[in-house]
Amino acid sequence: MIKRSIQRSEDRTLPLVEEFYSIQGEGFHSGNAAYFIRLGGCDIGCSWCDTPASWDPELHPMADTDDIVKHVIESGTDSVVVTGGEPLMWNLEYLCTQLKKNRITTYLETSGAYPLTGKWDWICLSPKKKMPPVGDICILADELKVIIEEKSDIEWAEKIRSKVNTQCRLFLQPEWSRFEAIIPEIVDYVRNNTEWRISLQIHKYMHIP
Repeated sequence: MIKRSIQRSEDRTLPLVEEFYSIQGEGFHSGNAAYFIRLGGCDIGCSWCDTPASWDPELHPMADTDDIVKHVIESGTDSVVVTGGEPLMWNLEYLCTQLKKNRITTYLETSGAYPLTGKWDWICLSPKKKMPPVGDICILADELKVIIEEKSDIEWAEKIRSKVNTQCRLFLQPEWSRFEAIIPEIVDYVRNNTEWRISLQIHKYMHIP
């Protein structure tokens, strides 16, 4: 795995894997249009990751943040989702500042394994057992979305739930390749623990990015 320190705040480039305008497919904002910025770099290495090509930041060009913001504005969107990889491996202060200057709503999708940077309108925390969240991101999270591969992952979800704020939205999401096997467990659990909701990857059903 590639392990990289957070970039210097004065460095205004980011390892860009891809950027595209699409529909949010998971969690609380499913179905909403948004511009996605996927950054390279992740040393967690989940076996079920659907974007393993993003793990090594050396494979992706360092893009000028001002150019990324320009593309966002040209798309006509009013919201941006920054994801990865693990985007918090990079300092996101400048990116967020420029987006906010242009009245763009900022959404972050992160495992929380690295310190939080940037100003966000919405933080979706999707924690991983291998590298648990650090700092105060659990308290700041607007949404907790835990991927469920096996029944024991629900216990992990409850452990993290005990650390988030009382207004945080709670989601259990079946791991895509294990959907048929694990969805009955999730459905049963949500029936008996109604503070949780089920997140489905609707973009995959629609065959869109």
